[in-house]
Amino acid sequence: MLHMLDSLFPIRYTAMGLSVLGLLLSVFSLLVFGHGIGALLLFGVLSATGLSDLLQTKRSILRNYPIIGRLRFMLEFIRPEIRQYFIESDNEATPFSRAQRSLVYQRAKGESDKRPFGSQLDVHAQGYEWMNHSVAPTVLDSHDFRITIGPNTAQPYSASVFNISAMSFGALSANAIQALNAGAKRGGFAHDTGEGSISVHHRTHGGDLIWEVASGYFGCRNDDGSFNADKFQANATDPQVKMIELKLSQGAKPGHGGVLPGPKVTAEIAQARGVPQGVDCVSPASHSAFSTPIEMMQFIARLRELSGGKPTGFKLCIGHPWEWFAIVKAMLATGITPDFIVIDGSEGGTGAAPLEFIDHVGSPMQEGLLLVHNTLRGVNLRDRIKVGCAGKVVSAFDVARLMALGADWCNSARGFMFALGCLQAQTCHTGSCPTGVATQDPLRQRSLVVPDKAERVYNFHQKTLFALKELVQAAGVNHPREITAHHIVRRTHDNRVRSLAQMILTQMPAGALLGEELSSLPLIYRQSWPKATAQSFAMGEA
Repeated sequence: MLHMLDSLFPIRYTAMGLSVLGLLLSVFSLLVFGHGIGALLLFGVLSATGLSDLLQTKRSILRNYPIIGRLRFMLEFIRPEIRQYFIESDNEATPFSRAQRSLVYQRAKGESDKRPFGSQLDVHAQGYEWMNHSVAPTVLDSHDFRITIGPNTAQPYSASVFNISAMSFGALSANAIQALNAGAKRGGFAHDTGEGSISVHHRTHGGDLIWEVASGYFGCRNDDGSFNADKFQANATDPQVKMIELKLSQGAKPGHGGVLPGPKVTAEIAQARGVPQGVDCVSPASHSAFSTPIEMMQFIARLRELSGGKPTGFKLCIGHPWEWFAIVKAMLATGITPDFIVIDGSEGGTGAAPLEFIDHVGSPMQEGLLLVHNTLRGVNLRDRIKVGCAGKVVSAFDVARLMALGADWCNSARGFMFALGCLQAQTCHTGSCPTGVATQDPLRQRSLVVPDKAERVYNFHQKTLFALKELVQAAGVNHPREITAHHIVRRTHDNRVRSLAQMILTQMPAGALLGEELSSLPLIYRQSWPKATAQSFAMGEA
């Protein structure tokens, strides 16, 4: 009987049938009794929605389940929030765990970051790491840990060991950029502009800037997209700009490039980037100012000269090892060295990118950092070049661990976004950021009050460095650069514990790559170093 009824009027149409019935009853009530206008409007909207669902041709679920099928799309829309707030545990990292986000929020707000009742981590789990402490801890006067970048340049920069990573105006709102820069100004740390160049919002509060120059040459380009030396010099010599960073690739989508659609190129974005308003803004996948490793070194030297002798380096996510080795060989061939190199891990990325690139392209930060650190040691250049890194850095232990592996300083992008109030809604690419951080919607970004968020940016930086000081003291050393891979211990798959120094080669013998004998070195050097040439990024013959 039920089967016969379902064949005549499928049960899945019940919601629509009840809506139509309610519409008819409300019409009858309005005509006979003179009231029911509210019900008429309600059931009218539902009936019209059901009819629209039946007639549309794009969604099979709505054709089969008019009205109630929309619940599926509504639940799918709020699924990330449901999972984030009610389902996932405090330590599930997707991509940042609630525990990580809470730590940033507490420090940014100036609240206590202390935790009661012991660790929530499984200390016996594979991959668990800890730092060895000393029975003779040190006592330090300051947590303002600094390094000098470009000591031999005309304008060396004393940098904090913890800075704001590259995020462009356009990806972030005007208010977010202002709050980041105001916080950096107060805390005396650096704010990387991202490839979108220097906007008026970067200049408002006068915080230290690292100007990132990417393949689009935004802020220093000709109309055809090529590099313009005069425009570069005008921006680079601004006293607010402390360093110049040539971007080869970024962790989120290395080797990809990108396009900012014309409708999103507002007057402010167009002014900052030097592009026409309302026209697609293209970031090519590669540079046009150089095509070989030697030309790249010469371009870096030119940028340093045009900037008035400011520290100049480059950022990349490690890909083909022979390309990185070719860059190093170009340093040796030309005698030109960058003042710094920033390693962007594939786990990084604040903006949108194709899923395949996010998940499967580029080296993770640890592997990239180790390769760069050891290669520079192998050619006796490590002491001349500072190395920074970026990719999921939010805690003092993150900073200490990466400095133990060879970094001189760390950058954080999403950590400072959390300090601004980001709640990991993962809608950065839609323009509908709920907290006004990653949007150009003037109404949405009004919710981000600059003085309040600047205070939070400052607090997060200060409290993270204070926590780093406590780790440094506990380790019995005087600066985080003295923390080594011997200090960090990891539990492996066989339930053994080993220091990172035992697990991975963190200190290649100085000058080991300058000789002809490579047999004692790891396979990546034996295979790829002989195939790299300073004259080309392509793999040569061994």
